[in-house]
Amino acid sequence: MSVVDNAIYVDGRRSITPGSLNSTFEELRACDGTRSFCWIGLLRPSREEIKAVADEFSLHGLAVEDTITAHQRPKLERYGDVLFVVLRPARYVDPVEVVEIGEVHLFLGPDFVITVRHAQEPDLAAVRHRLEDDADLLGHGPFAVLDAVMDKIVDD
Repeated sequence: MSVVDNAIYVDGRRSITPGSLNSTFEELRACDGTRSFCWIGLLRPSREEIKAVADEFSLHGLAVEDTITAHQRPKLERYGDVLFVVLRPARYVDPVEVVEIGEVHLFLGPDFVITVRHAQEPDLAAVRHRLEDDADLLGHGPFAVLDAVMDKIVDD
């Protein structure tokens, strides 16, 4: 399973940490009408995992295909009320004088964020912890996550 972290946030606080994607989907539906959203973090997910998330959140087929095939250029696309963002962080590894290029895909909807990494870097655990320490910021929902991920990539 490629789920790195999976949580539901209510009013800027981690409320539920489901044990599976199906539990996340069920718990999020139960939170309907509250200031809640889920953040599902995936690392090198299988086609089936991406399809399960895509089906649950009605993600656009072109964006899903881009996520499955990876190797995309940086972009921001809007599909109805869902944003699809591709970021390509670059990191210079001084000892070996190499530039490593990562790839992060984000889907943002009114009540969800899905982050898909195709490389180990950037590690988004620190981003999640920083946001979880600031309920006011995380209370802004999915766009707070996008802002924090972009900040991490730019600062690294």
